[in-house]
Amino acid sequence: MPRYTVHVRGEWLAVPCRDAQLSVGWLGREAVRRYMKNKPDNGGFASVDDVHFLVRRCKGLGLLDSEDPLEVALEDNEFVEVVIEGDIMSPNFIPSQPEGVYLYSKYREPEEYIALDGDSLTTEDLVNLGKGRYKIKLTPTAEKKVQKSREVIDSIVKEKTVVYGITTGFGKFARTIIPINKLQELQVNLVRSHSSGVGKPLNPERCRMLLALRINVLAKGYSGISLETLKQVIEVFNASCLPYVPEKGTVGASGDLAPLSHLALGLIGEGKMWSPKSGWADAKYVLEAHGLKPIVLKPKEGLALINGTQMITSLGCEAVERASAIARQADIVAALTLEVLKGTTKAFDSGQHDSSFQLLFIQPGLADIHAVRPHQGQIEVSFRFRSLLDSDHHPSEIAESHRFCDHVQDAYTLRCCPQVHGVVNDTIAFVKNIITVELNSATDNPMVFASRGETISGGNFHGEYPAKALDYLAIGVHELAAISERRIERLCNPSLSKLPAFLVAEGGLNSGFMIAHCTAAALVSENKALCHPSSVDSLSTSAATEDHVSMGGWAARKALKVIEHVEQVLAIELLAACQGIEFLRPLRTTTPLEKVYDLVRSVVRPWIKDRFMAPDIEAAHRLLVEQKVWEVASPYIEKYRMEHIPESRPVSPTAFSLEFLHKNSTRIPESEDL
Repeated sequence: MPRYTVHVRGEWLAVPCRDAQLSVGWLGREAVRRYMKNKPDNGGFASVDDVHFLVRRCKGLGLLDSEDPLEVALEDNEFVEVVIEGDIMSPNFIPSQPEGVYLYSKYREPEEYIALDGDSLTTEDLVNLGKGRYKIKLTPTAEKKVQKSREVIDSIVKEKTVVYGITTGFGKFARTIIPINKLQELQVNLVRSHSSGVGKPLNPERCRMLLALRINVLAKGYSGISLETLKQVIEVFNASCLPYVPEKGTVGASGDLAPLSHLALGLIGEGKMWSPKSGWADAKYVLEAHGLKPIVLKPKEGLALINGTQMITSLGCEAVERASAIARQADIVAALTLEVLKGTTKAFDSGQHDSSFQLLFIQPGLADIHAVRPHQGQIEVSFRFRSLLDSDHHPSEIAESHRFCDHVQDAYTLRCCPQVHGVVNDTIAFVKNIITVELNSATDNPMVFASRGETISGGNFHGEYPAKALDYLAIGVHELAAISERRIERLCNPSLSKLPAFLVAEGGLNSGFMIAHCTAAALVSENKALCHPSSVDSLSTSAATEDHVSMGGWAARKALKVIEHVEQVLAIELLAACQGIEFLRPLRTTTPLEKVYDLVRSVVRPWIKDRFMAPDIEAAHRLLVEQKVWEVASPYIEKYRMEHIPESRPVSPTAFSLEFLHKNSTRIPESEDL
């Protein structure tokens, strides 16, 4: 007998159907009838006939024709939603889908797997797992480690040993001994009571990342979870059944207890859960619809699922990857602005030997200006600028038009891009290293050491490492927006750009980029407040047992917000620079920058007169988020690299500095060498 799961006003109802020839309209009426039956006041309706409604699929939100037979319109056990007329405008309306449902309606079950061992997950891997590109399996080594770890827990329970979190209560109740027959109830109570977060739920991508990262940590074999339970968790991930995890509630020690508890709550069949097939529904229905059973927790397993820094770290992973993407593309956008403003490339000059530093201090006058201040990020950014702007390599008619002018140097927002953008790149590299270590770290308490046959209570759950790193990331990446906003000002200000005011013809009648620049300024100002470090704060919790915390959850969330603002500011600059090109035609810029211009014009047409600008900013933002700007420019950057950097052993600036000092330690440079 076919059965359908129907969402009515926040309630989920299982509606069996004896005859598949019945219509979609019948299903809607039957669901409303059952809903009214369960309400003391009939849900406010006199009869089913008084209710006017629409029926739509939860997956993709497609409307269904009420006259279509169920066997044609729906699959067995499909999830549908009855939307009662007038409800959708009510503040009490609970949609079945998260924001951005159009992204998730295109979800396709992946065929490829990533094998997790707890030791080798990368930030790129986790982002791809979040996007639903891979399923998960364990390596054989990880399976053995998990089994050995569980044997220690089983021995503790069998021998009635007193161990925190296994045979005792939690936090302030650590000295309360729990009877053996209550140990399973202890774990369920832990998950239920700690599921106390608030705010919007994580979107499917972020929840998928959170679940995948917890699986990776459990795969290390220090948590005491059974292999059977861990495989059930993996099955839930592979079916893309994602619990309702509110984004707020963690203080970042003892781990991310509230969000991870919500994650575990869905796994045991309680609370809400989302899948591409069902939308939001009761977890037990979602699991059942995918042929899965709720997890029955064994001793220690509730604690194993909720104790760790995975909320901070998974969001931090997304932040690092998005920061890396926008930092690369910021160089391209800034190079385009410099070209439009007819700036000089002398500040990026490399002399005659680029990154080959062997001649430094030896042949005066030939030294790379950036090699004498050898920060890795600064050197790389200056190289990117040269690769995009070198008119001798790919001729620029715009550059040639002012080659012999008396312009000596530009404003700092153009001239100092290698120094400002460079430290952002170095900051991202530093933070990525910390996040990568954290991705593959055991952060439980107590830790189970199978080789020693014992558990050890410690503080690996404390989120100070990722919290501090992500505060630093926000401060660093913000500077890309701060300097970009000043370049937008130069583009829009006719006294600085020699272009029409606000980059539009018939100024006065048209306002052009006037308020787009204000938007950029507003975002930069907002970032200044968001960059205040959350990890400098701490509030004692759990009756002074957990008396110092990291506040890393807020550090991660605001880092993502800062990065989003940076993307949006650079999107505005990208649009402004391309609009500036219009006023320099028929002159053309370098080939890579023309390719960037063509990309932008494929989604945003030039401004001839004022029009609704917000959709254009969003279109440019999507180009940056999807790294399309990098995709069109990077082949030219890499080709330039191959042609201009000698095929010698690559030497990092730091390594070169040490090598140079070692080789020349007995020689004091003459004054003319300096």
